Amino acid sequence: MAFSFSSPNALQSLILSISILLTLITILETVDVGGRNEGILKEILRDEAVHRLHELGKVSDRESYLERTFLSPASIRARDLIKTWMQDAGLKTWVDQMGNIHGRTQAITKFSEAILIGSHYDTVVDAGKYDGALGIISAISALKALKINGKLGKLQRPIEVIAFSDEEGIRFQSTFLGSAAIAGILPRSILQVSDKSGVTLQEVLKENSLEASFESISSSKYDPKSVWGYIEVHIEQGPVLETVDYPIGIVRGIAGQTRLKVTVSGTQGHAGTVPMMLRQDPMVASAELIVTLENICKNPEKFLTCNKEDSRCFRKESFSGLVCTVGELSCWPSASNVIPGQVNFTVDIRAMDDKAKEAIVSEFSKQMSQKCDNRLVNCMVEHKHNAEATHCDKDLTSQLKHAANSAIKEMTNYIQGDMPVLMSGAGHDALAMAKLTKIGMLFVRCKGGISHSPDEFVKQDDVWAAGLALVHFLEQHVEK
Repeated sequence: MAFSFSSPNALQSLILSISILLTLITILETVDVGGRNEGILKEILRDEAVHRLHELGKVSDRESYLERTFLSPASIRARDLIKTWMQDAGLKTWVDQMGNIHGRTQAITKFSEAILIGSHYDTVVDAGKYDGALGIISAISALKALKINGKLGKLQRPIEVIAFSDEEGIRFQSTFLGSAAIAGILPRSILQVSDKSGVTLQEVLKENSLEASFESISSSKYDPKSVWGYIEVHIEQGPVLETVDYPIGIVRGIAGQTRLKVTVSGTQGHAGTVPMMLRQDPMVASAELIVTLENICKNPEKFLTCNKEDSRCFRKESFSGLVCTVGELSCWPSASNVIPGQVNFTVDIRAMDDKAKEAIVSEFSKQMSQKCDNRLVNCMVEHKHNAEATHCDKDLTSQLKHAANSAIKEMTNYIQGDMPVLMSGAGHDALAMAKLTKIGMLFVRCKGGISHSPDEFVKQDDVWAAGLALVHFLEQHVEK
């Protein structure tokens, strides 16, 4: 069969018609019955988000590894990059007096209380590229997706993304500088805290053209009445989600934490001349105490019995997520041919149930007293830090769970099951923000549970799942 055209214009018209038809077919293939452009959503929430994570991961103060601390040169470059991405999502941007980056929707809304979504853009030394950054980029991507779908201007309340300037506390050994400023919980003395070079926080703020007064920092504080709630997306930094093979999970709260310093004193002596039966060895006593702590925390029900005369009765659930760690140990004089005279070690105990945590501390102290007496050594415990558990808001968590389930159903290649609900053993910006407003958190699976390491890794589809969950959460706040 042969075709002939009376004029070049007829041929051009046919080519144009075919081009339009192919374009329409492409559009129809990417749009579902609900009008959601799945192809573009995936491109923004996964492909572009992953690219941005890699791009931000290259912004470092070191050539051979990732390090980006509070108001360092790299953090300023990162700030400019994040602002650009926020503006690309249609957000109004500014930087406050503590270096936090803000991006806020500009439409007039039915309600004035804002939903805050955030995480931190500082890092530890020799860091991974997902800790903190994933939460910021996922939030920006979700708002960009709403912008493209024409829903950004239909939100019932303002949405604000905050990239916090400091959470890790590496430079000034003071965590949550950024979120604590927003929550209004920074002490006046914070300006005089200095880094390893002797430079104070106040001086660093001045170097970056910030006002550097306590009054100016206080101006960063939000009025609780202006905030509806706070959401944070963060890598799990643990192995649970990978173990249950689920890309995302809901956080029920951030564990309470108690830190102890234990000092065990014995009799220093010659390693070759003091018989074993006559030794008062604090190292061996410390080893027994550490194993005792492990046994208590692995099997708390064996140690914390409940009877009519004992008011401390705990259900098995009370010890869910209980973890105990000895992270530091030192001895004096620390010589291979000397029985130590003194051993110091730290104890870190975390749990969601504060009373259960206190009971563990009490039981360990009791066991320590008995075992030290048996070994004729002296033991002393100092309480160095105590923080109560922070629980996520039930209603906010319910909305997040519904959104996360919707995201998983929308994605392919995932087996449906119960959405994992986890405890966070690590502190996050949400811990400071809980002093301001109700909080909710979403965890994202990371390979091997590894974090604070260049080996930190999140699958592309898991990045997509996190962004899509935020989209579904925000759509619950769109005018119907």
